[in-house]
Amino acid sequence: MSNARVFNVPATNLMGRGCLNEVGPYIQELGLNKALVVTDKFLNQNGIAGKVLDQLTAVGVEFVVYDDVKPNPTTKNVHDGVAVYNENNCNFIVSVGGGSPQDAAKGIGLVVTNGGDVREFEGVAKTKHRSVPIVAVNTTAGTSAEYTINYVITDEEREVKMVMVDRNSLATISVNDPELMVGKPADLTAATGMDALTHAIEAIVTPGAYPVTDATALAAVEIINNYLPRAVKDGNDIEAREQMVYAMFLAGIAFNNAGLGYVHAMAHQLGGVYDLPHGVCNAMLLPIVERENAKRDPKKFRAIAKAMGLEVANKTDEECATEAVEAIKALSVEVGIPTKLSELGVTEVDLDKLAENSMKDACAPGNPFIPTKEEVIAMFKEIL
Repeated sequence: MSNARVFNVPATNLMGRGCLNEVGPYIQELGLNKALVVTDKFLNQNGIAGKVLDQLTAVGVEFVVYDDVKPNPTTKNVHDGVAVYNENNCNFIVSVGGGSPQDAAKGIGLVVTNGGDVREFEGVAKTKHRSVPIVAVNTTAGTSAEYTINYVITDEEREVKMVMVDRNSLATISVNDPELMVGKPADLTAATGMDALTHAIEAIVTPGAYPVTDATALAAVEIINNYLPRAVKDGNDIEAREQMVYAMFLAGIAFNNAGLGYVHAMAHQLGGVYDLPHGVCNAMLLPIVERENAKRDPKKFRAIAKAMGLEVANKTDEECATEAVEAIKALSVEVGIPTKLSELGVTEVDLDKLAENSMKDACAPGNPFIPTKEEVIAMFKEIL
């Protein structure tokens, strides 16, 4: 059996203030001339998408805009996007937005090259051909969808978020300009930032972690702990926005190569059934799931506690784990994440279905332990 590790990341990654203004020459190098721009109506109407379209125009690239992507992108979004792509003879995709447009773009790109129905791609590595080239312009500091081989599409009929893990979905170019994130609402900033923290922590505790992913994930935890409260408090704090871009990148490349766990497995189901914001669900579940993980493997939580600014000297691994989980919970409260799922419309009647689907989720095997259905229900109940 090989001990080789595979580190997947887009070929070119632009980040930092003003980097959007430098993307044109990189697009020209691809030799492509007709883009499907995948975004949502809010970004198309508030001028953010327009800044990206200006870059395409400047280098002579034609484009058509598909802006019907929902907050939790659906199979219909994917197939409608494919139709627009084919009808307009596009030859690459530019995605503009947070995780939703990024995930929709991946689904569109893979259906274009592989054919069939996006539902057929649920699971791990279900496609034969790489996506059409994607230039992924991100507008939120959290999901890391622009860097990663994961994407999530909601099957409206089954009310299930389908998780796809497929290196064929990887973007060609990623763009993370914090100037596109200035002024984002505090609740969106908090949700996406806690999503990034979840990526980092799950990447640390998963059995798939190794020194390279540990290094990037722990750096992400430290930056998020220091800068997320600032970004939430002042949406125009450009330094905090830029630091969150770096943290998101570090967390993204960690989980992209180490894996995730039961926080995501459970959060996906809340999104699929209730159409709730993914980052909020992750933030609420993170301390609950990690407390249970720490009971089985407390050693990794010493490093997490240290990254969150806690004193770890002369403490046991168990003490460090307890304090790390409490610090995660405190950060979540500080940035304004809700504390009860019932506040978001979740009811006990759906817990059996939520637990059942959590256990089938593609992220579930990456957890340090595999809970029983009853244990999953109990974790949901704790924050109901």
